Amino acid sequence: MSYAQTLIPPQPAPKEIVKPITGTRVVGSFLVLLWALLAASLIYMVIAGWDVDKFTRYGPRYLHGLMTTIILVAISVIFGAALSLPLAFARMSKNRIISTLAYCYVYVFRGTPLLAQLFLIYYGLGGFRAQLEAAGLWWFFRDAWYCGLFSMTINTAAYQAEILRGAIESVPSGQHEAASALGIHKTVAFRKIVLPQALIVALRPYGNEIILLIKGSAVVAIITVLDLMGETRYAFSRTFDYQTYLWAAIFYLSMVEALRHFWNWIERRLTRHLKR
Repeated sequence: MSYAQTLIPPQPAPKEIVKPITGTRVVGSFLVLLWALLAASLIYMVIAGWDVDKFTRYGPRYLHGLMTTIILVAISVIFGAALSLPLAFARMSKNRIISTLAYCYVYVFRGTPLLAQLFLIYYGLGGFRAQLEAAGLWWFFRDAWYCGLFSMTINTAAYQAEILRGAIESVPSGQHEAASALGIHKTVAFRKIVLPQALIVALRPYGNEIILLIKGSAVVAIITVLDLMGETRYAFSRTFDYQTYLWAAIFYLSMVEALRHFWNWIERRLTRHLKR
């Protein structure tokens, strides 16, 4: 059995590598400084231009618009998720007719702006009022709130279908083969083996889609829905104060930041078994 006879003498610390000053570092530092100055100026303008009377008068309207936005986004995400599952299956179907129809739906609603879809639903379907009244659907399409909800739902359903399809196809085929070898029914295998793994993969894209939908929901203000942006436009038309839009940006940023932290917590919770 061997053992050390002498101790290794202490060695000097390695020399610190001095990074050279490059043009990229200079430009990056300048941009960071510029953004910091912009943020400081915005904070100063909010504090310096604080008007208690405007806050008292329009603060409740902002909260009402914020709640309307949250409700619109939440309902459209839930209904869009319910619609995206059969759409994803249709996209993966071996039947060419079904897969082509699903592809056309996804292609159209992902390839056109949400604003154009909203106008087509709110203004375009008004030309079919007689037919909609005969079908008993005019009460739905004559209301701007329902039209905004419907357009947001069918738009996010197309995005969610592609997210879910990609996540399902990312699950290794060995999972399906192992379940089949154990005699597990395909429906049970999909619900308990494939889908949980696919949802973990799709978790981050789902969060990004919800964030995009929160910001995109501002377009419903154009068709007189008094969401957060709608209330902001109302406040600006009465005060002509640019800070009304600054407060709207702060509210949207707060919603996105809260959702981001909540989504990170969900991801850490669901993937804790994958971390070592």
